[in-house]
Amino acid sequence: MQVKEQDQEALSHLQDVTCDVLEGDEHGFRLNFHFQENPFFENTVLSKTYRMADDEEPMVEGLEGTEILWKPNQCLTMKTYKKKPKRGGPHAKPVKKTEPCESFFNFFSPPEIPDAAEELDEEEAEQLQEALEEDYEVGSVIRDKLIPQAVLWYTGQAQGYDSDYEEDEEDDLSGSEDEENEDSEGSEEGEDGEGSKEKGEKPPECKEQ
Repeated sequence: MQVKEQDQEALSHLQDVTCDVLEGDEHGFRLNFHFQENPFFENTVLSKTYRMADDEEPMVEGLEGTEILWKPNQCLTMKTYKKKPKRGGPHAKPVKKTEPCESFFNFFSPPEIPDAAEELDEEEAEQLQEALEEDYEVGSVIRDKLIPQAVLWYTGQAQGYDSDYEEDEEDDLSGSEDEENEDSEGSEEGEDGEGSKEKGEKPPECKEQ
């Protein structure tokens, strides 16, 4: 999942992200992205559902995403461009073409899992498996990290929070190393001091009687 420049204005209308655990005989969870009214799409909630084999093994059995109701000429998952036709000469009018493009909102169009009766070759099966694992990983990060720290992410402190924690750990480690070095240096100085003291002492002079 990638947030592109064209997504930023639409995401500025995002108000909240919540997670629901599937109930009954179903296993998995649902992510809900709550939006205020905006100029891009009609939906106020975009959801992504992860149906799992069970609650213990992260094996995805099904993925469902909300169909986004784009307003006219506002679709962020498709780009439109003009292309001159090969035939028709220099005065031919350009033809409008559309093609998919990278966008955060592709998150709501997950890879389709084929029916058990439909057979995939080895390469197709591997590509599907990789896509499912990547999708589940993104969903898990949103569920386990983004939602519990929503306030920190909203205020821009989430990354700073993680880096501060890492710096504190590094400071603790370096502090303990410094103490060990000081202790070892102190013990060496103590030994050297005693040795020099012993070497510096002169034996008593013998007096003739």
